Amino acid sequence: MDVKIEASWKTKLADEFEKPYFQQLVAFVKEEYQKYTVYPAGNKIFNAFEHCPFDQASVVILGQDPYHGAGQAHGLSFSVNEGVAIPPSLRNIFKEIKEDLGIDIPKSGNLERWAAQGVLLLNATLTVRADQAGSHQRKGWEEFTDAVIHRLAEEKENVVFMLWGKYAQEKGKFIDRDKHCVLEAPHPSPLARGFNGCKHFSQANAYLALHQKPVIHW
Repeated sequence: MDVKIEASWKTKLADEFEKPYFQQLVAFVKEEYQKYTVYPAGNKIFNAFEHCPFDQASVVILGQDPYHGAGQAHGLSFSVNEGVAIPPSLRNIFKEIKEDLGIDIPKSGNLERWAAQGVLLLNATLTVRADQAGSHQRKGWEEFTDAVIHRLAEEKENVVFMLWGKYAQEKGKFIDRDKHCVLEAPHPSPLARGFNGCKHFSQANAYLALHQKPVIHW
């Protein structure tokens, strides 16, 4: 199956695209886009991969669903399009970065600037029906994104995985902690408690520097 995805990822995931579950997923997603309003736009489904090729990925931030409100989602976890109000979870992330590193909260919630530095902003589910959170869960996306995490964990070394909330932590439980840096905290949602003060961003940069990798300008 010819999937329009960044070249390095297309090579790494070639076997995945031929599996029955993925072909069923593609059929489901195509039908959803025909019948309903679905986010992100079709050409942004694999946007996280376009902005962060396999060889450049040094940090993974795992989200769950794309935003399901109009104009928000553009294929990067926690990120929103330019000009869109910063959602509560992302605002809490920015607050933590300010407390941790002293970086002022930006006006834009577009995180492409992180992705360009090697941060893979990966949602577990890559599409969602408008105003229906979780509507594309258990259709095959989770198996696909599990494969993405497996490739990174098995074929690379010294990657920082930021796993926020029980869902992300369960999804990343197989990652070798001796080979990679796994940072866990409660979800940054205002509905959860405990994310504030996690200091994941300074910890990530300290780990990257220790292993002679470029730090991230958060």
